[in-house]
Amino acid sequence: QVQLMESGGGSAQAGGSLRLSCAPSGWTYASACMGWFRQAPGKKREEVAAIDSDGNTNVAESVKGRFTVSLDNTNYTLLLQMNDLRPEDSAMYICAAGPGVLVPYRVYEFWGRGVPVTVAS
Repeated sequence: QVQLMESGGGSAQAGGSLRLSCAPSGWTYASACMGWFRQAPGKKREEVAAIDSDGNTNVAESVKGRFTVSLDNTNYTLLLQMNDLRPEDSAMYICAAGPGVLVPYRVYEFWGRGVPVTVAS
């Protein structure tokens, strides 16, 4: 069974930085589509950033220029560098992964437990 091991997160002040990591175990597929989602109280879950093993990326408009997503194709470890954090970035961040690619459609089959991110004003 595939498991996604998430790390990082925590608390930061506005303008600070955090780095999230998601390392899959038991991955037997030749490709991967991985992304970070977030969900805050009172809001629906949204995709923050996604990347696949072909190099395709998708970043939410709300974090463009501040967040950078990357994928290590040797072990499919997903990284999310979050800079210039804002209070509205506070949420539970959840890693997701699938055996396909981002285009034309991306399907996530595996989900992590999530890591909390809190940004103080």
